[in-house]
Parts: sequence; structure tokens; C-alpha cells
Amino acid sequence: MPLQQLQLSLQFGDIPDAARHRAALPRHAVTRAIRHALADDAEITVRIVGEEEGRELNQSYRKKNYATNVLTFDYAQAPVVMADLVLCAPVVAREAQEQGKTLMAHYTHLLVHGTLHAQGWDHETSTADAQEMEAYEIDILASLGLENPYL
Repeated sequence: MPLQQLQLSLQFGDIPDAARHRAALPRHAVTRAIRHALADDAEITVRIVGEEEGRELNQSYRKKNYATNVLTFDYAQAPVVMADLVLCAPVVAREAQEQGKTLMAHYTHLLVHGTLHAQGWDHETSTADAQEMEAYEIDILASLGLENPYL
């Protein structure tokens, strides 16, 4: 199956250890991860933010006063997926270390996860939906050469 077309904007906010995060997110790898998770063509902005911006966005849009690893803002799902994915660099780095993963592998998982959310997948609606989304993520990550992130 051919991969979908992607118009990508990759942005880096004011983040600690910026060089490390930029190295873990080369444009070609971000594009590859997202395209493998797309069912339709897409226009997606990926923004890497610091903890303060991540917390402010999570508070404003989800009413949760902490920075989370990835936030997805989906604007259209068809015929072209249009979305913003916001990843909080310090949270992603902390989780990668705790989980014994490379920073690039964890970013890849979260890019796939966020891209699925942008297309309407939701793991918070039911256990069955969560299991279906998780299984799909595992398959996509395997196609990218990455191990099951849930083990």
C-alpha cells in the first residue's frame, strides 16, 4: 500500500537541550513516522515545546494542569487530515529514560499515536477502542522497525 502524501511543518519552541531533541527528530524521520500512520493525505504541524508551554496548552484545552507527552489538535479528518501535534520535550525525554527507550523511538511512538488521534482514533472512549488503537500502533511501529512500546 502506498504511503499518503504529507505536508509537514516542524517547529521547535524554547526547549532545554534543544540540540538533543533536534537530533532525535530529523525531518525525514518525522515524515516517515507520520506517513506510516496516515490513512489519507495530510497537512500536519509538529511543534516541540518546553514544559511551561505544554502545561499551558494542556490546561487551556483539556483542563489538566500538567504537561503531557503529546497533544493532538485535529481540524479536519477528510478528505485531507489537518492537525497540530504538540510534543513536550522534557516529558518525552523523561518518559524515554524511564522506559529504557531511545529518545527517537519514543518520539516516533508519540508521533504515530498523535497522528492516529488526528484521524479520530480514541483510546479513552472504551477498553475495546483502547485495545484496537494500541494494536494498530504496535503494527505501525513494527513496520518502522520498532518494538512494541507497551511491553
